[in-house]
Amino acid sequence: MVVEQPGDVSVAAEDCLKVVYAATEWHAAEVTVSSLRERLGVGAPTVSEMVRRLRERGLVTHEPYGPVALTGEGTVLALRMLRRHRLVETYLVAELGYTWDEVHDEAERLEHVVSDRLLQRMAARLGDPDRDPHGDPIPRPDGTVVRPAALPLELFGRGEAGVVARVSDADPALLRYFSAQGIGLDQRIEVVDRRRAVASATVRVGAGPDAAEVDLTDVAGGALWLVRE
Repeated sequence: MVVEQPGDVSVAAEDCLKVVYAATEWHAAEVTVSSLRERLGVGAPTVSEMVRRLRERGLVTHEPYGPVALTGEGTVLALRMLRRHRLVETYLVAELGYTWDEVHDEAERLEHVVSDRLLQRMAARLGDPDRDPHGDPIPRPDGTVVRPAALPLELFGRGEAGVVARVSDADPALLRYFSAQGIGLDQRIEVVDRRRAVASATVRVGAGPDAAEVDLTDVAGGALWLVRE
């Protein structure tokens, strides 16, 4: 399965396929026309027409009022776009000094116009990375994806610890907050206390004398994915 070759689909269709894949990448979920509308920020008629055309192309499956799912060919195109998006994000951070909360929108624009030749040179310059600045896996040119065995922080109980493998990029403000608290990829986090009644937890960030305790709401904790120690 090769993801470097461009497909003859529109920019909007590429975005739609990418969103469908990403929505189910880290956890099982049904993708509906309504959820696509929210994620893509367009009207319901536009999304419905887009899904209809993708279904006719054999890129998605969809029945009225049912979920939208990628076909094999749709998955190939989605992985191609994710590779482009995540490589661009990584390049912006590593080579151009962007912070991890700034790169998503830039990559959304650039992923559709960067040539395959330039993308290959960017990957080589970066040492062919296997993850982006947020820990999301970068699909390889052959379409394979290596995802760490990470779990959301909310599944960790008091006294349990792990290393941050992924941070959701859905909320740039939350990414800035994590940066201020020293929370990032490969950082150790231990749950010191969990208060289910008020949907929050206290975690210890780091190890040794430099470790610091931070209070996180369950919403913030839900953006962190850890590999258990």
